[in-house]
Amino acid sequence: MLGLNWGASVAERGAPLPCDELVPDARTRCDRAISVNAPAAVLFRWLCQLRVAPYSYDVLDNCGRRSPRELTPGVERLEVGQRFMRIFSLVSFAPDDHLTLRAPRLAVTYAVRARADRSRLVARVVFKAPGGLLGDALVGRSLALGDLVMMRKQLLTLKELAEHRA
Repeated sequence: MLGLNWGASVAERGAPLPCDELVPDARTRCDRAISVNAPAAVLFRWLCQLRVAPYSYDVLDNCGRRSPRELTPGVERLEVGQRFMRIFSLVSFAPDDHLTLRAPRLAVTYAVRARADRSRLVARVVFKAPGGLLGDALVGRSLALGDLVMMRKQLLTLKELAEHRA
């Protein structure tokens, strides 16, 4: 279905991620992935920047402020419960491996997969739309399409920044 996958391989879509357990009754799951020409540690450090900005379309999701193009000192010191992108809380993390975030009815994992001196960034969003099956069919699919547009931009921006620093 359109909007549910962007760039993720069959193996990546089939692999379990921490967000899968956080919304057990989620009926919508979106997988996104991109290859990044930067080591896992560099890419993970840019994921930590999601604490301060969304790195997507700033005019829409950052009140018009530009997401920082330089690393913000200290944001890599992670603790469960920290806020990310204003609406998420950090649920779990493993350095250079993953960040898992939660908001009501929604969870997302950003996973970094090392590939020699390159990386693969795999993101999965799971959510439960209000309104049962009808809500899932109407709202869930619409949210998946909107998420595709926003997260695609986010992943491309993080890729660009990580590759520039590598």
